[in-house]
Amino acid sequence: MTERSEHEVQFFTLHGKKRAYVKAGQGPVLLLLHGLACDHRTWLPVIDELAQKYTVIAPDLLGHGVSDKPRADYTLGGYANGMRDLLTVLGIDKVTVVGHSFGGGVAMQFAYQFPERTQRMMLVATGGLGPEVTPLIKLIQMPGWFRVMGLLTLPGIRHMETFALRSAAAHGAGPLRKYTRDLAEVADIVDSWQDRRTRFAIRHLVRAVIDWRGQIVTMADRAYLTEAIPLAVVWGTEDQVIPVRHASNAAALAPELRIEVLADAGHFPHKDHPEQFARILDDFVATTEPATYNRARFRRMLSSGMSKTTTPLTSVDTALTTA
Repeated sequence: MTERSEHEVQFFTLHGKKRAYVKAGQGPVLLLLHGLACDHRTWLPVIDELAQKYTVIAPDLLGHGVSDKPRADYTLGGYANGMRDLLTVLGIDKVTVVGHSFGGGVAMQFAYQFPERTQRMMLVATGGLGPEVTPLIKLIQMPGWFRVMGLLTLPGIRHMETFALRSAAAHGAGPLRKYTRDLAEVADIVDSWQDRRTRFAIRHLVRAVIDWRGQIVTMADRAYLTEAIPLAVVWGTEDQVIPVRHASNAAALAPELRIEVLADAGHFPHKDHPEQFARILDDFVATTEPATYNRARFRRMLSSGMSKTTTPLTSVDTALTTA
């Protein structure tokens, strides 16, 4: 997130809370949702390329970036409502929604709550496909994290920490590379936590989706609804935050989805290989028909529930095979 945005950050106020976003390009609309403790800048490596053919909307979710960080609703449903309201303010009816990590959970919730506004969905190293997650995120919801992180982000201490993380990211090579490639993003996150309001928002957000055993929220119970919406999943082979094997969980839950696993990529495949990622997203949009919401069909799917042939998430074979 160290990149500086050349796109104008715009603001709108909803229910007394300031929300930030960038908008670029013209054409079919892509809604890009960032991950936990990140902001719209995570998408900077791909925004310009995508904006040549699409209208790109990249918000700072509430509690992140330069959006407000109030005492508020930091649940997935609350975030989905906020995205619905942003699109309404901008006069946009339908989007292809792309969510990274926690943003993938928001994307799934948005598609569930507002299927009439969702044309397609792409999930990038997403949460919601299994309980496993890095222990560093689990620590956020533990008692005392807020105060300890306040001490660790004091001037001087924070500078040494972030310098060490960025140095490791820049110089990591060989077998260690898969462990160090995302540390520059971690440094940016640590830097942002000097703001107690940001720590407050992140703590409440994490408590809504993670406990000591891992991820709480899962798409398993509603995966059957994805048959009505084109779905793609993108992951990096060396993701140390959420394991790449969760992509095979998605394949078992929604057999019609597309899976792209990028070699030599970590938890941020759109940053590790931006040109390839942009091509994958463009091809996904170009080769799929946008979903058309049909209330009767949606009602039938909800009434019939999960197909008996759908494999439960807990029994999915976790061995991912890639060509």
